[in-house]
Amino acid sequence: MNDQIAIPCVVMRGGTSRGPFFLARDLPGAPKLRDAILLSVMGGGHDLGIDGIGGGNAVINKVAIVGPASVPGADVDYLFAQVRVREGIVDTSPNCGNMLAGVGPFAIEAGLVAAAADRTYVRIHNVNTGKLIDATVPTPGGRVTYDGEARIDGVPGTAAPIELSFPDAAGARTGRLLPTGRPVDRIDGIDVTCIDAAMPVMLVRAADLGWTGREAPSDFADNRFRARLEALRIEAGRRMGFPDSAAMVIPKPVLIARGGEATLNTRYFMPHDCHSALAVTGAVAIATACVTPGTIAAEMVGPLAPPVPITLAHPSGHLVVRLEPGPVARVLRTARRIFEGHVFARRSHVPHSELAA
Repeated sequence: MNDQIAIPCVVMRGGTSRGPFFLARDLPGAPKLRDAILLSVMGGGHDLGIDGIGGGNAVINKVAIVGPASVPGADVDYLFAQVRVREGIVDTSPNCGNMLAGVGPFAIEAGLVAAAADRTYVRIHNVNTGKLIDATVPTPGGRVTYDGEARIDGVPGTAAPIELSFPDAAGARTGRLLPTGRPVDRIDGIDVTCIDAAMPVMLVRAADLGWTGREAPSDFADNRFRARLEALRIEAGRRMGFPDSAAMVIPKPVLIARGGEATLNTRYFMPHDCHSALAVTGAVAIATACVTPGTIAAEMVGPLAPPVPITLAHPSGHLVVRLEPGPVARVLRTARRIFEGHVFARRSHVPHSELAA
């Protein structure tokens, strides 16, 4: 018997993230078996994912699973999985907006969506949150192109622009924009805003934890700070309705500060390591907080109302979220197809009972 399981796979960069894209039909439907295979593929159990195709950073330990739509009005389903290789955990609680940028091109090239002559609109059902997101993909001559003049901070060079539109992003996981019912909560003497728009996040003033909001990601290696931030995050998660948030990657903690040329300076955690750029879904949540009265973000930026661009500074540059009435949040991303073929899971990593089932 072959001791490895071969699975068709495409590796793509989506925004400032990277990871394998799978067709849903090529993975088991049973979550335990699926997750065991993903852990084997990504190299679970090692900080660097050395025995798989994962890496030493959360932004390259991401998985997209794409298949035919299961809800009316959508073109495809997209299930996102954050693989925590160090702990050997697969977390499907959040969405990922950067990987989302690759879903449209992947779906078109996989034959799930027919390409139009100039640009193709793909309505994506995010299985994690139940929300619909619209992607506009350049398809000149009816073919996906990855070359173009769009530039996003955190990725070298330029590529074809992919617009992501998030209509009605509020309550992505909790069903409420402000899950605690308040724009500000006080936890262990610190003011936080718990908000859920595309992604549940906990916003904290950087200065309240002794930071400027302009630090490099490596500056946050202090274990005492990390322990304090995690304690705040877990309690915020409990108040938002996630009693097991210690075992989840949500809510995501975000340090914010007044921005100078940007609307805000941000440092976004995933949830323990600081992002080298900024998550798209997190950016939508932060931007939404800027126009939500009473939040600590709104207090910092002053009165704002859609239509308005919100510019968020992050360690690699800036990300702009355009808020429009509706409400709708629009973000420009790029993507690239990097590799296609088969990836291998070790059969010994998959419980025999699960294989038999």
